[in-house]
Amino acid sequence: MGMIMADSHPIRIKGNWDIGYALDFHIISSDFMGYNELDHPIFETQRSKLGELLYRFKYNSDKTVLDEILRITLSFNKFRNIDVIIPVPPSKRSRSFQPVIEIAESLGKACNIPVLPKAVQKIKSTPELKNVLTFEERSKILENAFKITNTSIRNKRILLFDDIYRSGATLNAVANVLYKKGNVSKVKVLVLTKTKRR
Repeated sequence: MGMIMADSHPIRIKGNWDIGYALDFHIISSDFMGYNELDHPIFETQRSKLGELLYRFKYNSDKTVLDEILRITLSFNKFRNIDVIIPVPPSKRSRSFQPVIEIAESLGKACNIPVLPKAVQKIKSTPELKNVLTFEERSKILENAFKITNTSIRNKRILLFDDIYRSGATLNAVANVLYKKGNVSKVKVLVLTKTKRR
């Protein structure tokens, strides 16, 4: 009999928010297999169940996996007493669809919680953060990068939602602006998957 994989393995994530969780690691293992004909390294990558679903949704635009992503996310019932869901502003505006916003909107619909994808907006152009290695460098790049554009979030309990947690710099920057400029009462963070630190 094969091994049955659990749907998620929640991991507590710390930052300048009240409480935060990632539902699983994105990648379980990545083994170096050698080089291809262009001398590029090849890896055999095994993703978690949620990591695989998210990869298909985000990079292959496979919308058939959205229901399963939603089912797994809803089975994690640590968060109650949420007034508003705010998805982290997407880093790439050029995508044909925004995975984080689509998942957040499905989550809000299922839980009957309003989703405000434009409550926080990115106002500063920044380089791709996955190429910036340290948390400190990322945080410096993200200084004054976000602004509040919806005053109805004042005194509200916010669920800040993202798809992949790398260093936490973006989440910290957004949580910061929510507290300081949005005057929200609480920020809870939920992320689908987390990268493993090298």
